[in-house]
Amino acid sequence: MNPIHWPILLTALVAVPAAAAPSPANAQASTTAPTREQLLDTMKRATRFMVESASTRGGYVWSYLPDLSRRWGELEATPSMIWIQPPGTADMGQVFLDAFHATGDEYYYAAAARAADALIAGERPTGGWNYFADFAGPGATRAWYDTVGRNAWRMEEFQHDWGNATFDDNGTAGAMKFILRLYAERLDPRYKAAVERHVAFVLESQYSAGGWPQRFPLQHEFVHHGRPDYTSFVTFNDDVTAENVDYLIQAQRVLGDGRLGAAVKRGMDVYLLTQGGDPQPGWALQYTPDDLQPAGARSYEPRALATHATGSAIGKLLDFYELTGDTRYLARVPAALAWLRSVKLPAGQVRNGREYPTFVELGTNRALYVHRRGSNVVNGEYYVDYSPGKPLEHYSPTRAVDANALQGRYERLKAMDPAAVRARSPLFDGRPHPMPRYAVAELGSTSDRNVGPADRDTARVVAGLNAQGWWPSQLKVTSHPYGGPGSPTPTPGDFASTRVGDVTDTSPFIDPRPVTGISTGLYIENMATLIAALDAAGGVAQ
Repeated sequence: MNPIHWPILLTALVAVPAAAAPSPANAQASTTAPTREQLLDTMKRATRFMVESASTRGGYVWSYLPDLSRRWGELEATPSMIWIQPPGTADMGQVFLDAFHATGDEYYYAAAARAADALIAGERPTGGWNYFADFAGPGATRAWYDTVGRNAWRMEEFQHDWGNATFDDNGTAGAMKFILRLYAERLDPRYKAAVERHVAFVLESQYSAGGWPQRFPLQHEFVHHGRPDYTSFVTFNDDVTAENVDYLIQAQRVLGDGRLGAAVKRGMDVYLLTQGGDPQPGWALQYTPDDLQPAGARSYEPRALATHATGSAIGKLLDFYELTGDTRYLARVPAALAWLRSVKLPAGQVRNGREYPTFVELGTNRALYVHRRGSNVVNGEYYVDYSPGKPLEHYSPTRAVDANALQGRYERLKAMDPAAVRARSPLFDGRPHPMPRYAVAELGSTSDRNVGPADRDTARVVAGLNAQGWWPSQLKVTSHPYGGPGSPTPTPGDFASTRVGDVTDTSPFIDPRPVTGISTGLYIENMATLIAALDAAGGVAQ
């Protein structure tokens, strides 16, 4: 998942414009643009509601009912929780900083500082963050895991409290990047110690080969669905390694800490070390730390090569070449692209334009398909075979990888002089590169399915804010409230291709009758639209 749309590995070096390409949502764009005063008023009213009504100690979850009686992150949350996983508290802090830059209004800086303080208060004692923080204390966290978490059938990462931090889904990296950006804003000594602590945590958790585990400190005593703890494996899934490399690059620029360069290089080079040999020069989602062999993870993530991981890894190698001019990062890209094309699905098996199987069997290049049976976390299980029938709804069996775009980018980079690439790299050009003025252009792919295409029509956005100060949103995702543990006997019905099992399954699912509520993601999208309009109109008043 790539939450806030920042160009990977260039985020501390290249400013990101606030405006974004029009989306389908502005097909009927209004003709009368709001005034500057209307933009400012709408931004402030919406922010006051989020800060003064929705927030918990300056932090946020993903969505709320209008009366705040129920709220959700990826799973249902309690009023004492804040969500770290995007689009959560760090993303809100980033948009507050953007609003401060666009308006010069100290209210937004104060809101960003409150979000940072909430994040710092929610850090794990050993460093980093879990998916959420619960200010009601360890007992409340334990109670949540024993009820909501344990019974979320498909949400295996939430089924027990690992007791450590996660790098999954850009939670820890996203929080660190926001606090680093806030520190760089004014070099406030309140945040200097936090930044130094975060850098130390990333360095400590990096394997000598260059990658990072999904969770740290390591918890080898856990057995996950009959298999060893997968969270200790070197992880590429959801850009765990790439996001940590990106953070170290940003920290190096802000702190001027030359020692981080070696860790950055190891983080880049682990992509070279893990690429498969011929005839399968692709990548898996994760690797054993000792010998860097492909490994499985959750019970619906078998030991296999993954086409989306391969496409992502190719893109990262091209990024690394642009940053370094080192031709090693280009050397085996053609082999990886050729392998991708060799495993493309027959036309009859292509789903929604997704031409590649998610998983490819090691040694045979056969497509693997994951299925499930049962009705809840107690009686249900996942299994793997070669049949595409009855696929999982919550974990796509096929993927879209734009191999042609990757090929074209490779050809363009290959034609360039490596010395010229290095000379123009922001890592080596000798010029200062401040943090970006605007970080939030738009939300990218997140686990929050309540976030839809951004509306770039400012008049509609201004008019849509209600009297209470929030934008009504269809909460397409809901969950069953905890109602006790699941039965060992499957409930009648076929749950093989559903997002949720029986009524005891607390996993999120698409609500056939969505209610109207408050969406943090929609707030972020709409604020980005208004900030872009304000900036285009001249920004901060002189």
